[in-house]
Amino acid sequence: MKNQQADAVEMQSIYKYFDNFCALNAVNLKVRRGSIHALLGENGAGKTTLMNILYGLYRPDGGKILINGEPVEMKNPNVAIEHKIGMVHQHFKLVENFTVVQNIILGQEVVKAGCVLDLARARKQVMDLSKTYGLAVDPDAKIEDISVGMQQRVEILKALYRGVEILILDEPTAVLTPQEINELVNIMHNLTEDGKTIIIITHKLKEIKKSSEYCTIIRRGKYIDTVVVKSVSEQQLASMMVGREVSLVVAKAKADPGDIIFRIDNLTVEDNRKIERVKELSLYVKRGEIVGIAGIDGNGQKELVEAITCLTKVKAGKISINGAELQNTSPHYVVENGIATIHEDRQKRGLVLDFPVKYNLILENYNKPQFAGRSILKEPAIHQFAEDSIRRYDIRPEDCASEPARALSGGNQQKVIIARELSENPELLLAFQPTRGLDVGAIEFIHSALIKHRDSGHSILLISFELDEIMNVSDRICVLYDGRIVAEFLQGEVDENEIGLLMAGGERKNGI
Repeated sequence: MKNQQADAVEMQSIYKYFDNFCALNAVNLKVRRGSIHALLGENGAGKTTLMNILYGLYRPDGGKILINGEPVEMKNPNVAIEHKIGMVHQHFKLVENFTVVQNIILGQEVVKAGCVLDLARARKQVMDLSKTYGLAVDPDAKIEDISVGMQQRVEILKALYRGVEILILDEPTAVLTPQEINELVNIMHNLTEDGKTIIIITHKLKEIKKSSEYCTIIRRGKYIDTVVVKSVSEQQLASMMVGREVSLVVAKAKADPGDIIFRIDNLTVEDNRKIERVKELSLYVKRGEIVGIAGIDGNGQKELVEAITCLTKVKAGKISINGAELQNTSPHYVVENGIATIHEDRQKRGLVLDFPVKYNLILENYNKPQFAGRSILKEPAIHQFAEDSIRRYDIRPEDCASEPARALSGGNQQKVIIARELSENPELLLAFQPTRGLDVGAIEFIHSALIKHRDSGHSILLISFELDEIMNVSDRICVLYDGRIVAEFLQGEVDENEIGLLMAGGERKNGI
């Protein structure tokens, strides 16, 4: 029975060990009913581990959990669901060739005549939920054909369909555009107005300020504090999270570009349905500069990256580095010509999740004399290289060299990729969403690493959906809309509002 005076969730002195590693050390959490409560911490701080315990995916090694004032032993997710707790994971749990409705009702199907699936009634129930909470979806679309933001709505509807009162969102804004983030914040407020309680795992300070009433900070597995969000600044939250002062703006000298080393000329690329996504696009990158591409997701970024890295065929146009043409060759040829890539999807493109971290760090260099001789891997050299990279890029836990990559948090997986791609000092670093899923401390580190790479005479093509990142890091900014470069500026020539307008297909008041 619900105690109306009690907190929706109370976790008292929670401990969790993985072998000898203490992931959570006496962590406390109190979440008021009907509130949006942020859980803030660095990558690997223990945020997701704590919520996995609340959802029954992990069993705690110590501590107590109370739901609506009543002690509960969370043996498994079924117990959590019985107590009306739902969780939307950072990497969605959807069946890609099922429709939206089929995914939402999966496991709780609506039937008629005892065993026949009643899709019409299920569809109506889903659409009613959709209208109630402002979660617009196409019920008949297949998951593989809809945007990431729409997939997230499906996950939230799936939880609401099961009658949840407490909803956990794990890094919900990590893969969303600025517009989708605003929509999500509105959805969250709609849910709490209806009495739902939301716990949001995040390290994005702006989203916390926009959405949350309370924030609990965890650092390296320990409880730091719980604050009223409106009473603290982003800078204060960042300092509490990292344990030191953090610069939210990257420090850099003005670029001194050299000659052009990378060119794209009149590039046209189709997607797998033969629809043109990149349309006669041209751009160049000079030695010693960072060129940022600003744009809303879905305007050809994915196809552009896949064309440069030869993961897809080019319909027309040329791509070249130092005069060598790359289009329609091979990924190996691209790497051999000095291009390193940080892909948008770290799990699909960036890592072999079941390989140890140390092998993921040498995926592109395993056959070099440093790491192999006579077709035999030099394990001591590989392990030493991995330990050096782990220390340099603050990958956590610090003894993870022999652990599978899938055991790391999303942000630490990203650090593994960045460490690997920068290790060979590439001529051009193609960075697609390089700080996706990283906390402010790690973002500060990665941005500094990009600037250092530029200052050493190398080049970077930065593609990001984070307009702050594009504005902060780039020396020159190209705006991408509908597969075309529609404008180009030097840093400081325009503000976020002007670029945002161009990203949405608008025009500058004074012309481009």
